[in-house]
This record gives sequence, C-alpha cells and structure tokens, in this order.
Amino acid sequence: MKRTVLMIIDGLRADMVTPTLTPNLCKIASTGRLFQQHRSVFPSATRVNSASIATGCLPTTHGLFGNAIALDEGDGLHPVSVGPSDFRERLRAATGRTLLAPTLAEQVANIGGAIIYSNSSAGAAHLQDPDGHGWLFHRSGSHAPGLVPLQSDPMQSITYDARGDIETVTQFCDALLSSNETPVFINWICEPDHSQHALELGCEAHHATISGSDACAGRVKKAVDALRHRGDDVLFVLGSDHGHETVDTVVPVEALLIKAGLKAATDSSDVVLASSGMGALIYLATDAEAQSERIAQWLSEQKWCGAIYAGDALEDIGLAPRDGLAIAFSMGKTNAVNRHGIPGFGHVAGDRFTPSDTSGHGQHGGLGPYETQPFLIVEGANVSVGTSDEATCTIDIAPTLLRHLGLATHGMDGVPLPLSD
Repeated sequence: MKRTVLMIIDGLRADMVTPTLTPNLCKIASTGRLFQQHRSVFPSATRVNSASIATGCLPTTHGLFGNAIALDEGDGLHPVSVGPSDFRERLRAATGRTLLAPTLAEQVANIGGAIIYSNSSAGAAHLQDPDGHGWLFHRSGSHAPGLVPLQSDPMQSITYDARGDIETVTQFCDALLSSNETPVFINWICEPDHSQHALELGCEAHHATISGSDACAGRVKKAVDALRHRGDDVLFVLGSDHGHETVDTVVPVEALLIKAGLKAATDSSDVVLASSGMGALIYLATDAEAQSERIAQWLSEQKWCGAIYAGDALEDIGLAPRDGLAIAFSMGKTNAVNRHGIPGFGHVAGDRFTPSDTSGHGQHGGLGPYETQPFLIVEGANVSVGTSDEATCTIDIAPTLLRHLGLATHGMDGVPLPLSD
C-alpha cells in the first residue's frame, strides 16, 4: 500500500546537516532529494510551524499566529502561551474552534487515519491533531480518534529530552512495523531544539545532541526500509521546523512599552505583547487601535528591532490584522560568529514567558537567515536523487504527503514539492 512517513527533528538548522554531525541524514539525502532553499513560516517557532506542517497552510489560513498569542477569555486580551497542555481547550473555549484549516489527520481519517508520536511541547503536539481525528501519542496524554483517552498510555513515562526521544522513536517504529493499514505516520522529536535553548551552538554537548537525533533518524529510516521490503510504497519526508541563532541580549520589550507610555501596565489588555523569542506580535484592544501607528514608529526607532509589519503588511509574512493582531516584528540581527564558529546572532523580545538569562544560547522565532532555514529531505521510489534549489516552505509538506496518497490538496497554501528533475 501507499504510505507516508514524516519525521521532524525539532530545531535542527540546515547548515548543521553535515557528514560529521549527521551521517545518517546525509546518507538518506544521498538516496533522496535535499531541498536547499527550505524555509519556515513566521514566526520561526515550533508551535506555529507545527500547525503549518499539519495543515499545509500559512498562519493567516490556519489561525494560529505564534508560539504565544493574545486571547480574550472574558476579561480582555491577555498573552497566552501555546505550549501548555490546556491551551487547546482554552483556545476552543475562547474562540469556539481550534485551527481554521483541516489537518493531515482529518484529511486521512476515512482512509485508515494517522498515527502521531510526538515528544514536543504539549501545545505543539496537539496542533498536529487538535480535534482528535487520529491517534496521538504524547506524554501529556494520548488519545484515540474522537479524543478518547488511552487507558494504558505508553507515553506517560517519556521525558522531554534526548532519552525521551529515543523511547518515542522506539514506540513509533514498533507502531510503524505493526500490522496496520495506516497511510500517515508522523514522528516529532524534541532534540536538538530542547537542548539548544540551554547550550552554546556548536559546543561539544550541542554536537552530541545532534548526533543523538541523527541516530534516531537512522532508526526510523531502517523501519521505513523494512516496510518497503514488505512491498509498501513509502514516501519518507524528513526535516525540521526551524533553525536556531545565538541570543545577543534579551530586551525587556514589554517593560519598555510601558516606560514609553504605550502600554498601561504589565497586566493591562490595551496593548499585549506575545513573544515567540526572536520575533513577536503586538495585539491591540479595540479602544487602543489608534495606537498602532505610534507603536510601529516607536519600534522603528529602537536599535534592537528589525523588520516591522503592521496592518495589511502583515499579509507579507503570512499573518493577518484580525483577532486584535496589529503588528509583528523580528528582532535585530547580525551575522556575528560565536566562539564555536557558528554564525547568526539576534536579540530576544522579552515578555513574561521569556527567561532573562539566555544570552549566548540558542533561540529562534524571527526572520534571521539561520533560524528560518530548517532542513528538508524527501526519499522514495519516485523521487529523483539530488538537490533542489527551488524555494520551499514547511507548508509544502502536507500537500506532498497527500499527493503521494492520491488525495486532493484543495484549500492549502502550500504546494506539493517538486520531486523529479
């Protein structure tokens, strides 16, 4: 039967896929197609890209705008992190829905369904199948179709680290090789992203983490080959959701907005900052909408701020001026090199969810050249071996999987990847 297997290695930037660090990935690339101009959506963060990978849509279409967003839960707009396990229900309670576009799990629900094993944050995992059309396995609670909780949950003991990734991959490969008629299998591991937030990029510990993730990819590839040996036509898609750059400084943007007289107080709902790290969103209450131009002008005067998008210009980066969103911006960037020879520095937009002691460590969320460049490899019987310089994006993954299964891609912003010369 035709099957698709998608593996996401969270946070692995494209220029770190090398023969020394990632021999398994390079071996897979040598038998498949490597997309050298692959990009994430903005913000270049896991949760929003998880939604884009799941739906094949830009944030403006699927409706999830960042790693943190502003929600009105009855007392005005307030920042809400998308990461916790209760986010899905908070979003549904506040807006009456989860995502605005169907996920892969929904698209294949009637032809055998999807099985998803994720070791990401709960919020990012839930965005793969927020309405319970498939089987989702995650340490915060696993479910069968219909969001029916699994009484015996093998993921409850999984840890959010490299060891947890190894066990997640073990369970994933066991499921993949079991007797089943499931057309879509998705595996998402948390490393190297999880460790990069607490490490200097390029250090020995960082390299070891990447090597561990590469070994996980090798195990999934072995399982995929076993399926092919049985006679299945498997399209194997292997990539990441975003890259990382080095934190220069954490700028207390929320506090500076208050100091400049642009926001009333930390907990005020007039002006709300929702940071995704090296990029951020600003939401405005209805009676504060006149502040938009003034805030955008103020941001343009700050040395720590990079590109700014306000109003209709939000559409240029896949967002839209709705639900209170008024401004998006990327923090300032330099191409400086850290002490391990890794280029790319940027500031972080500090808010209540952002640790203040991350200078020198990895981060992402903005429009920098390295944080926005994940890697992407596609391997299969009808895939031309080589490299592609065609511009691609995380929104192109879902339509590529559906095309392999002979399904339509109507309503998606992404397009199937060019897999032949």
